[in-house]
Amino acid sequence: MKSVNINEAKTHLSALLAQVATGESFVIAKAGAPLALVTPYFEGRGPTERVGFLEGRVSVPDDFDTMGSDVIETWFDGGVR
Repeated sequence: MKSVNINEAKTHLSALLAQVATGESFVIAKAGAPLALVTPYFEGRGPTERVGFLEGRVSVPDDFDTMGSDVIETWFDGGVR
């Protein structure tokens, strides 16, 4: 991934944004350390669209919340409280 310093980003912002518009991302760095990631924005493709993306492909057991409780109790039984 391309990395540019702050001064270069300010000087060439229009050209850099044209590259972002084609799907490329780049990092803005300060003194060589990554500071910000500039990445394309896609309307409606946010994290909320991923909710439920595995529906029908994965099953969660009914006892999921208590699975392994006997082992966990053994580990912590008599431990520092």
